[in-house]
Amino acid sequence: MFSFTLYYHPLYSDGLDRTARFPVDRYRLLAERLVQIDVEQKIRIKEPRLAERNEILLIHEQDYVDRFISGSLTDKEVRRIGLKPWKPEIVPRTFRLVGGALEGLNDLLCGGVIAGNMAGGTHHAFRGEGAGYCIFNDLAVSAEVALMQSNINRVLILDLDVHQGDGTAEIFAGDDRVLTVSLHGENNFPFRKKVSDLDVGFADGTMDDQYLAELDRVLNRLANEEFDLIFFQAGVDGLDSDALGLLNLSREGLARRNRKVFRWRRTLGVPLLIFMGGGYAKPIDDTVDAFCDLFIEGAKEAAFAASV
Repeated sequence: MFSFTLYYHPLYSDGLDRTARFPVDRYRLLAERLVQIDVEQKIRIKEPRLAERNEILLIHEQDYVDRFISGSLTDKEVRRIGLKPWKPEIVPRTFRLVGGALEGLNDLLCGGVIAGNMAGGTHHAFRGEGAGYCIFNDLAVSAEVALMQSNINRVLILDLDVHQGDGTAEIFAGDDRVLTVSLHGENNFPFRKKVSDLDVGFADGTMDDQYLAELDRVLNRLANEEFDLIFFQAGVDGLDSDALGLLNLSREGLARRNRKVFRWRRTLGVPLLIFMGGGYAKPIDDTVDAFCDLFIEGAKEAAFAASV
């Protein structure tokens, strides 16, 4: 039965306008597909709570947060975020999205090994502004909440989205409590990169073998670091069919990526939280399939951890 909890709310799709330049339906389609293929019922899908304003304020500037809540961001700020046109539901959607990450974090803090949120990985959000479809940085908020616990001294943010985690890198620049690592397309958005603790940029058209060999080197290097939690930003926008990716990774290549991360986590014995990240394939079914692979593999790894 259930060994892996995954957080999802209908607002993940319904809180966005269907005319937005964004794959609005991917969350709903993924939830439906997972129910169909999870025949062994390893995945428990739960609705997350709303994040609290004071939790968001651990990372984000009060003026920015309150103007977002009241619908008072400037047109320039809204354009930089994207997702236009905005529906009023985007506010509770955003708080649910961060809430899903915090619910998964709480599962880990209560003794879980792997948990996930079926959205998020909003790594382009900075302290005082959003960007690139990201409003609040759920990775950063979750890290700050985790570090308030007496037994959590350092968090690894392993960002494997095709786009650099620039917001996360800037938020935690010079903060030894958080280790920021980003493997991304060198020529892709954001075009002005920030400096993570470890950045690896790939040329356009990079394929599976080169990408996975570099990932192995990074994981081997990170094995010498100390951290108490792993946040895995698991975007699938490196797919060869992704409209925004520029890399040529196959579905099987991404599945191998996931297995490498999960097996590496197993050797370290460190709890891991999955953030969904980007995916903009055409057709969108390619993105949904790759995310299904991610969460089914996560469920298998959680079941293994529970059996030993």
